Amino acid sequence: FWQQDNHPIELSTNEMIDQRLNYLHENPVTAVLVTEAQYYKYSSAVDYYEERGGLVPITFM
Repeated sequence: FWQQDNHPIELSTNEMIDQRLNYLHENPVTAVLVTEAQYYKYSSAVDYYEERGGLVPITFM
């Protein structure tokens, strides 16, 4: 579920999930903390954009 204004909504499609994940990954770029999402140390973006893993190993489903 994704919360918007404290009202959870179901993420019923892969497109909706991808949209929310992209939003989360791009937040550090928008805040000018990094130039690219995968450079933010605490983001899982590196797992999606590069072969090297991030701080925590993830398993793609």
